[in-house]
Amino acid sequence: MEMNITHPIARNTERPLVITGPCSAETEEQVMKTAQMLVDHNVPVDLFRAGIWKPRTRPNNFEGIGFEGLQWLKQVKDTYGFKVTTEVANTQHVFEALKVGIDVLWLGARTTVNPFSVQEVADALKGVDIPVFIKNPINPDLGLWRGAIERIYNAGITRIGVVHRGFSKFGQTKYRNVPQWQIPIELKRDFPDLMMVVDASHICGKRDNLYDVSQKALDLSFDGVMLEAHCDPTNAWSDAKQQVTPFALKEQILDRLVLRKTGEDDPDFQHDIEDLRGQIDAIDRDILQMMGNRVNVAKKIGEYKKANNIAILQQSRWNEIIESTMEQAKPLDLSKEFVSKFLKAVHQESINHQERIMQSDTSSKKV
Repeated sequence: MEMNITHPIARNTERPLVITGPCSAETEEQVMKTAQMLVDHNVPVDLFRAGIWKPRTRPNNFEGIGFEGLQWLKQVKDTYGFKVTTEVANTQHVFEALKVGIDVLWLGARTTVNPFSVQEVADALKGVDIPVFIKNPINPDLGLWRGAIERIYNAGITRIGVVHRGFSKFGQTKYRNVPQWQIPIELKRDFPDLMMVVDASHICGKRDNLYDVSQKALDLSFDGVMLEAHCDPTNAWSDAKQQVTPFALKEQILDRLVLRKTGEDDPDFQHDIEDLRGQIDAIDRDILQMMGNRVNVAKKIGEYKKANNIAILQQSRWNEIIESTMEQAKPLDLSKEFVSKFLKAVHQESINHQERIMQSDTSSKKV
């Protein structure tokens, strides 16, 4: 489906787009003080954010101040001239936010994961001209993210952007939500002109890595950052560990960020890089050819196993491959994670071909 999507907000090309403000609007004093501190520390603010309704994983946590907080956002807008944004998850949220003049809406991860909820918001937005950002779904499902964009677009909204806030993963990681950068990169292939912002606060879950994740996003040609700033982060009512003061936001993160050029409009870059890209393309072709040759050998092994009634998986052989290949990879500057993923993918491809050989034999016997 051809879509005419435009940027939800104008961007200063000399710096990243900045969306900031507290995770949650807690009190009028907290919201206004945070906005004042952002002004005092000369933080560039393209959108002032605050959660009004906060869907929490478990009950009995602070779930947002509710409708009253919308008036505080309006007060920030009227007092400081910031454009303001908040999350909406249902029809009533949309109507109330529009009523007070919220400039930009966003759909949270818990909404994007549910097509029924996305469609409810889309229906509420029909006939309205307002920008919308869409966060990725909680789980790493690119189809759900695409679907949310399409539903909002079909409602007549053309000013659409996305926010990458990472994905839930079972087990311990250094992130609150694992970035899995390949997913937003793949989304950008479908929507090359889509404005893309990284929510480093929700990816990190704590202050320590906010700069690193923000810079990584800019290195990958993201347009900007969403970072949570609070006048008193330690005592925040929600997500205290991932929020920073406006001073820390400016001095420790934003002032250090480097905006990368795409190089697309630079003839010198295009000329200089052409030879290196040609080398990469030639290597990729060689790798594909070798993978094809490997599959052909795996098929012959599968035919031998079938003829001799031998199981496909030979665990001792698989262990041997892992150990020897990991050892060979050490001097090649290849990460263990990459080598492991590569081996597993290649091994699974061999198994798939051998399974087809085994199944074709079984089918012929049944006939």
